[in-house]
Amino acid sequence: MPKIWKLRSEEDLPSSIPTIAAELGITELLAEILWHRGFQSRADMDLFLSPGLRNLCKPTEIPGIELSAQVLADGLSQGKKMAVWGDYDVDGVTSTAVVKSFLADRGYECEHYLPNRLEEGYGLNVEGIRKLHEQGIEMLLTVDCGITNNAEIAAANELGMTVVVSDHHLPGVELPPAAAICNPRLTEYNGQTFEDCPCATLAGVGVAFMLMAQVNRLLPGDPSDLRAYLDYVALGTIADVVELQGPNRILVKNGLLLLKEAKRPGLAALKVVSGYDMFAAIGAGQVGFGLAPRINASGRMGDPGRALQLLMAEDMETARPIAKVLDELNSERRAEEDRILQEALAQAEEHIKRDSRAGLVLYSKDWHPGIIGIVASRVVERFYRPTVMLCEEDGIVKGSARSIKEFHIHEGLTTMSELFLNFGGHKLAAGMSFKAELLSEFRERFDKAVIDKIGEKPLKASLKIDRELPLEDIDYVLLKELELMQPFGMGNPEPVFTTPPVEVLERRPMGKAHVKLTVTDKDKTRKMPAKAWRMAEELGSELIGTTMRFAFSPKIDKFNGIPNIELTIRDYTRKKQRL
Repeated sequence: MPKIWKLRSEEDLPSSIPTIAAELGITELLAEILWHRGFQSRADMDLFLSPGLRNLCKPTEIPGIELSAQVLADGLSQGKKMAVWGDYDVDGVTSTAVVKSFLADRGYECEHYLPNRLEEGYGLNVEGIRKLHEQGIEMLLTVDCGITNNAEIAAANELGMTVVVSDHHLPGVELPPAAAICNPRLTEYNGQTFEDCPCATLAGVGVAFMLMAQVNRLLPGDPSDLRAYLDYVALGTIADVVELQGPNRILVKNGLLLLKEAKRPGLAALKVVSGYDMFAAIGAGQVGFGLAPRINASGRMGDPGRALQLLMAEDMETARPIAKVLDELNSERRAEEDRILQEALAQAEEHIKRDSRAGLVLYSKDWHPGIIGIVASRVVERFYRPTVMLCEEDGIVKGSARSIKEFHIHEGLTTMSELFLNFGGHKLAAGMSFKAELLSEFRERFDKAVIDKIGEKPLKASLKIDRELPLEDIDYVLLKELELMQPFGMGNPEPVFTTPPVEVLERRPMGKAHVKLTVTDKDKTRKMPAKAWRMAEELGSELIGTTMRFAFSPKIDKFNGIPNIELTIRDYTRKKQRL
């Protein structure tokens, strides 16, 4: 369904743009794009284009980090046996890898616990804590989880454990009774009030990295070079879909350089099974759609421990077979995802047609709990409605929710929190569990919460446009400059341009769902190939010879080793949309 096109900014450009562009050695077009994205001084543009580690926020700017680091350093110095408890997704696994690798480099042993998603679910659980206690664990650090595990941490305290919580999820009304907590989203902690934390958007792995940087300063002996762990940080940050601005941009930009070097055997093997050369430079897109799903597949399909083994493998002989297993698990995950998606789309269409639902609650007892979150995103993409995907086991319904920018999913779920056994999340994504007999009530209340916030009339997705760009202006110089804006992702989307009216000369299918077009400008002086993913049904052969406008991102396609410029179609219209 075509979107509403909106200019990213309608603010008039200042006369200083040519001067700023000349001083920075960039084209006026790139300076214009950056200006409209809020970088409205030479210094702002320079910092964005050159995100050096020297500009990273200080660890001590994160609420609670000094106390947390001191508790950990004291415990390690006293010889306490330590474990790190992570999450089963990429952010949690890479967070665990950062902590274990850093402590090993500093000469300290650290056990780990990664819960089985299918059997234990998200966050801490008392049984797992007891197992650690039986192994002699005296100090427990949580990464990418723990901020809402009040009862579980109280149980750990009763067993005599010292617990430190490191997390980036939104805290509840009451903080857990841990010895120390560090979380950039805390507004009050330990008698202090915090405002405008510059690290507020860090992923869990970013918080864990910062915490280890602070611990590094407190432990005796020679400090480690924390830059060595930035490949882990980049992988986890990209996978968690946090804003790639500020500190996240700095961490990811520098971490991608380490991923290119592929010094870690596990990451080298992961790149190869993902279809990339071992030493290839890869961007956030390749990490998000290639590397991360294979790490995630391990946790989604059951055991995240294999992913951690891969990340920390010491040689290629160990890494290759694990990477192969994760690749096979990812193939299984994709097949299961396709099956669930078709069922979910059919349910969604029925709910919309029959019940006019503004908020979609889709349910099947046998859907895989590790996959429903991915499918929920695809349903939102198709229908542009907040969506909850649910499955059931032993009378307990588990769900993953994805939302649209107009509806804060965590706030919406908070209005019905008494229904849940557990819930948590962010603005655009959340998870929950509740008793099966509450399903009907949840469906009605979720729909009402959406209507109360955004109204009964379905919203239409919008697409932010950077500017119109004629085909004749698309060249390798432009593509090279746009690379300076990498890494792209949430908070720093890839530039999207619109064509003036162009004619569709050719169309041919690519597989079942995709299509390749050839378009030409009005005077037929420039022809360009264009690929439209998952648009084969919408862009049929009847379009040949018609005049259209496309929203697109230009790319360099290196198929067969020969670089060619092509357009990646984001949207289309036969109307003369006014921007």
